[in-house]
Amino acid sequence: MAFGTQDDTDEVMNEINMTPLVDVMLVLLIIFIITVPVMKHSVSVDLPRASVQPEQVKPETLRLSVQADGSYALDGSAISDDALADRLQRAAAQTPPPELHLSGDKSVRYERVAQAMATAQRAGIRKIGFVTEPKE
Repeated sequence: MAFGTQDDTDEVMNEINMTPLVDVMLVLLIIFIITVPVMKHSVSVDLPRASVQPEQVKPETLRLSVQADGSYALDGSAISDDALADRLQRAAAQTPPPELHLSGDKSVRYERVAQAMATAQRAGIRKIGFVTEPKE
């Protein structure tokens, strides 16, 4: 029992039936026409007004330099290892916490720079930057 006609058995269909596509497009158009006005309705709410000024407090900047002989200088004055740890702990307790700018002489051992970084980390300083000079 075959349905359809038997005379065109091997012909390929070479046309696209546009009727279902047009039907789907018309249904979508109707749905959009109905839903767009509904989406524009909103509840009017009188929101409170507040003026907020951003806080302009900038964190203190500590400048720690490691001299060629391995000694430390904090903000231009020489400081011992123990005094450095105490000073950094006091500075870390401030609000906002300070930034530490670390500069090392090019001939100093890296060990002294690493010790300074470890001391700053133990003291609670979280922002550490390295100061370098551009190549001329």
